[in-house]
Amino acid sequence: MGQFIHLTAADGFAFPAYLAEPAGKAKAAIVVIQEIFGVNSHIQAVTDRFAAQGYLAIAPAMFERVTPGVNLGYQPDDMTAGMGLKAAATDLPNPGVMQDIQAAIDHAATQSGGKVGVIGFCWGGLLTWQSACTLSGISAAVPYYGGGMTAASEVARIPKCPVMAHFGEKDHYIPMDGVNAFAAAHPEVTVHSYAADHGFNCDQRGSYDEPAATLARTRTLAFFAEKLA
Repeated sequence: MGQFIHLTAADGFAFPAYLAEPAGKAKAAIVVIQEIFGVNSHIQAVTDRFAAQGYLAIAPAMFERVTPGVNLGYQPDDMTAGMGLKAAATDLPNPGVMQDIQAAIDHAATQSGGKVGVIGFCWGGLLTWQSACTLSGISAAVPYYGGGMTAASEVARIPKCPVMAHFGEKDHYIPMDGVNAFAAAHPEVTVHSYAADHGFNCDQRGSYDEPAATLARTRTLAFFAEKLA
């Protein structure tokens, strides 16, 4: 089990992050970027699982600049609240929450002494893609069903590190024609799709798909093992 620590961004803003450390020396580090529901029990579990694989893993609280202490579930009211928080975070003046991700990357690199990967889900998937294209110190990035990644403005970005992206073929938020266009525009990105819906990795959501989640996780671990070695 991990614990919450506090990080400080470049502008002096202090915010919490959930840190999980491996039993022995970390082989590398992974920054886990939340969905629109905060650093909740699911995101903490994801972070813990990476620590169990030998990584120092840290999940920064991405809503802290707009509302402290967000920890939501997956009911309709939670979805509505999360969408509002996402909109508020997106509307922050640049660089907004990106400087918080950079602070997590820098802390992970210092504490682990190794390379750093970034992984994110839903809104966190979009932030992972943006991080891969704009931030420093990232050796690999894995966005899961990143909402907005297939918009023209995001497709126009160029990643600065290797990227593996996972999408659901039944995801009504991210139609496959957009995914296919993204893949065509970025042959350097490894794009996988699954016969699953949005949120297929989260075992607390009705859209959880165990076969898709297991295969995506296997691919992700192999990708990180190669790129963060």
